[in-house]
Amino acid sequence: MPRIQLLTEIKSIKEIVFDLSRSIDLHKISTSHTDETAVDGKISGLIGPNEWVTWKAKHFGVYQKLTSKVTEYNRANFFTDEMEKGVFKKIRHEHHFTELNGGTLMTDIFDYDSPFGVVGKLADKLFLKKYISDFLEKRNSKIKEFAETEKWKIILDKEKYR
Repeated sequence: MPRIQLLTEIKSIKEIVFDLSRSIDLHKISTSHTDETAVDGKISGLIGPNEWVTWKAKHFGVYQKLTSKVTEYNRANFFTDEMEKGVFKKIRHEHHFTELNGGTLMTDIFDYDSPFGVVGKLADKLFLKKYISDFLEKRNSKIKEFAETEKWKIILDKEKYR
């Protein structure tokens, strides 16, 4: 099973980074290049424990749906979402947040099993792992952009972080 691990340093408090990471609205902004939209479940706001969302997005020229659910949750420190329905055999995405030099270190651990047996394993090696890594890096750069500027106030209730 392939694993992607990304470390992103963000000059913002952990609570803001954590909440931006679980924002359905920011996810839509960060994935506009794939025309991603939430179509069922939690379709806006902040996703939380035991909540789920179904995304519709265009990848490799084909529209697909993927349903994921938050299966583990520790406020401002950690949450995990896991695929419940979709083309992959398995997706598990851990999100970890630790304080670092007055800011936050955001760690993504993304494990997945590709569909289509041997063909899927070959796709992993040829392009899929890089495609997913690039997708996650774009998402993380948008979280960083919003967290490090006043843009986070567009997404989150600014009164909550005083």
